[in-house]
Amino acid sequence: QVQLVESGGGLVQAGASLRLSCAASGLTFNAYAMAWFRQAPGKEREFVLAISQGGGTRSADSGKGRFTISRDNAKKMVYLQMNSLKPEDTAIYYCAAKLGSYIGPSSSYVYWGQGTQVTVSS
Repeated sequence: QVQLVESGGGLVQAGASLRLSCAASGLTFNAYAMAWFRQAPGKEREFVLAISQGGGTRSADSGKGRFTISRDNAKKMVYLQMNSLKPEDTAIYYCAAKLGSYIGPSSSYVYWGQGTQVTVSS
């Protein structure tokens, strides 16, 4: 049974940093591209960052220069480092996994975590 479990969310002030973690189990982790998505209240889920099996990354414009993604294949973990957080970053952040290319819409990601809430106060 595949599980993705996010952690590290919380309430922070604008300008702060957070590091989200996603622990994967039940899958051959290094065969999967991983990504972070987020969903703000009343908005559609949106792409944040993705990382390929080999470590290549792709970022949405919203996080460029502030957010980075990394993975530890030995630990089956993927991380989202978020710096200089803004109130508009407030959302539930989801970890997702897919086989094949890390480039693709959210519908191409087959496994999803339950999400972790990030709230940024002004």
